[in-house]
Amino acid sequence: MKRGFGSDNHSGVSPEVLKAIADANVDHALAYGDDEYTAHVAKLFKETFGQQATVYFVFNGTGANVLCLDAICRSHHAVVCADTAHINVDECGAPQRIVGCRLLTLPTPDGKLTPSLVQTHLHGFGFEHHSQPRAISITQSTELGTLYTLDETRALADLAHSHGMYLHMDGARLANAAVALGCSFREMTTGCGVDCLSFGGTKNGLLMGESAVILNPRLDQDLKYRRKQMGQLCSKMRFVAAQFGAYLDETGGTPLWRRNAEHSNRMAQRLYDAVKGIPGVQVLYPVQVNSVFVKLPRAVWTALQQEYFFYDWNEANDEVRWMCSFDTTDDDISQFVAALRRHL
Repeated sequence: MKRGFGSDNHSGVSPEVLKAIADANVDHALAYGDDEYTAHVAKLFKETFGQQATVYFVFNGTGANVLCLDAICRSHHAVVCADTAHINVDECGAPQRIVGCRLLTLPTPDGKLTPSLVQTHLHGFGFEHHSQPRAISITQSTELGTLYTLDETRALADLAHSHGMYLHMDGARLANAAVALGCSFREMTTGCGVDCLSFGGTKNGLLMGESAVILNPRLDQDLKYRRKQMGQLCSKMRFVAAQFGAYLDETGGTPLWRRNAEHSNRMAQRLYDAVKGIPGVQVLYPVQVNSVFVKLPRAVWTALQQEYFFYDWNEANDEVRWMCSFDTTDDDISQFVAALRRHL
């Protein structure tokens, strides 16, 4: 497949991650997370997010999101989210089928919820004919590449808690957000009142595996059984854990997650700088992380897709998405922009 800008899932695996997997591939180890590698990385998660944090490794982001929501909700509950949220658009109804909860969606101009928007769904508490609002779910960074400031996240957490609700964060690209905001993982999650977190790495150099991080101990109830029922319990878990060990380790200086995210964010800025002045190209949202959303004439983006794979994000609006990865190069950008100019 030609190198391009379709998804940060299209890139390969960081060499440091492959080495960590190879280093774990010695002798025998207990299965299902009872191994020394998983125990070590669980401590790293506590150092990263706070001593109250517990981590549950799963196979993918959908599993992490669903396990988090299952920690919060039962079938009579509802989750408030943006209409662009991954749990609403790209998980094939998994939260509804597995958890049974309802999703209350809200249209947003930039993919971000605000307290005033969420407030429109916060009613009917105690009314047995009404799905009970139980959680607010936000994505950091959002599906449109925008960011919640720390104050914005904290305001949503305060709103949720004032109604006896919880705040869930989908952090598939949390590393890109942390780099862009210049803060730590703990500051943007635990420090802002987030109750549980889907923490990803496959979009930033990992091979496979994601994690559900429970930051509020009240939610850490029977999740090992629920993970098993969801088919998300990995038998050779040391190979998932070892990847996160390489990802979070700071003993050698700047951790891998930061190096990779800094690079992909920087590449998106270079791509933006290269296309923003081209007639016929309209950049739709602020370029804050590793994505660039643009509006192009249909004939142009359909022709360009014959050379490069990328998603037509909103076909009705001729909106497309270009994603940069930890291994995107200046040459990749130059060739892509040259092809774009040729079709324009």
